Formats: sequence, structure tokens, C-alpha cells
Amino acid sequence: MRRQRLVMALLLLVMVIAPVSQVAAQTAPGEQALGIPFIDLSVRDAETDQEVGLSLQILLILAVLSLAPSIIILLTSFLRIAIVLDFVKRALSLQQVPPSQVLMGVALFMTLFIMFPTLSQVYEEAFVPLSEGEIGLEEAYENFEGPIRHFMYRQMHRNPDNIRLFMRMAGLPRPSNLSEVPTYVLIPAFILHEMTVAFQIGILLFIPFIVIDMVVASTLMSMGMIMLPPIMISLPFKLILFVLIDGWTLLTQQLVASFL
Repeated sequence: MRRQRLVMALLLLVMVIAPVSQVAAQTAPGEQALGIPFIDLSVRDAETDQEVGLSLQILLILAVLSLAPSIIILLTSFLRIAIVLDFVKRALSLQQVPPSQVLMGVALFMTLFIMFPTLSQVYEEAFVPLSEGEIGLEEAYENFEGPIRHFMYRQMHRNPDNIRLFMRMAGLPRPSNLSEVPTYVLIPAFILHEMTVAFQIGILLFIPFIVIDMVVASTLMSMGMIMLPPIMISLPFKLILFVLIDGWTLLTQQLVASFL
């Protein structure tokens, strides 16, 4: 059956492509062809400085795109938000609602909201001058790195123990300000800090729902309903409590406030 479907799909594809190719072959040089864009890729030596800048921009964009998942997950607020949302889902004893893709989408757009001032600064100080040829690639990288480093350091300035830990493991002296902290030390310190804060928030979120589970389980035990799973009874109560206190709004406000 699958082979028959595959053969039918190939036949339909040939039937669609054949008339188009015939029309393209019959089109005269001066006539206008179908409204399909022509894509061409050529490699040659750059003739002007603008072409050199354009080539460097393309290479930079490709490099950023290849590293974009790691940058978004580890160097922004995405890590903390994603872990907290997963804790909420587990605390509510939800299995498939909301789906993990939805939670990751929520975490992504909340990350864009929180990181918008930092990203705007990176765009104005690094991308725009580089595209206009005012600065070089090295200076653009420094302008890109500065706001990101400031954001990561701002999250840890009240508790710089992680920075001191990685500085000590790297054999570096104790820093007195941000400029003395290398980027390769700041990034793992920020990741460890975000995971610690996310787990602390998750534990606080778990406590009220654990109390509901314990109350329901003890009630069922006292009534002799041992075979009835407590989660079936506690789940509606936890959802009602979460909705009545407007849990999503409170959670969003506190998550955003934790980065300010």
C-alpha cells in the first residue's frame, strides 16, 4: 500500500513539473517567464569594501545561527524560565497538558520580553555599526559581548559565590569588579546560578501542592479507600487552587521580577 502511494505521488509530481518545464522551454528570451524567483550562488573575489563587509556579515550570521540554540538556552533568561515552568507542570501532576512545546514557546517569548533591552543594545552598538562599516568585526564582538556579560553579572551580583568558585578553580585571583572576570568564567558561573535559582523557585512552588496531596492521601486512608489513587482526587483541587489564585499571572510576574 505504501509503495502504491509513493508511485502515485511521483506520478503527480511528474505531471506538475512537466507542463512547467515545457512552458519554460517555450518561453522566448524577451518574454517574461513564470513568477518564480531565480536563485543563484556564486563565489568570487570581493571587489569593494562593501562586498567584503557583506561576506563577513554572512559568515557572522551563519556562525550565530549555528550557535543560536546554545546562546538562547544558556546565556539568557530561558534556562530559569523553562525549568520553573516544568516544575509547575510536575507540581500540578499534569502529564500532557500543556504540551512541552507550548511551555518552551512560552519560555521563549518571555525570554524575548525580558532580554529585549539587552538585545536592543546589542543591535544598536554592534550590528548597526558593523553593517554600516563604522567598526570592525573585533570591535563588534566586544560590543556584542558587553551587554550580555552585564546581564549575566547583574543576576549574580548579590550572590557572587559561583564566580569566586570558578575563578578559584581556574587559578585566577579574586575579582573586584566585572572587568576582571573572563567570559569563559562568567558563563559557567551564570549557568550554575540560574539552575540553582530555578530549583529554589521550583521547590517553593511544590510545597502547597504537596500539602494538598498529603491531605487527600490521609483522607482517603482514613476512609479506607486504599485502592483509589490519591492523584485522581488531588488533581482537580490543585487545578482549582491554581486557577483561583490566577497562578499563571502570578508566576509570570514573579519570574519577570526575578530578573529586574
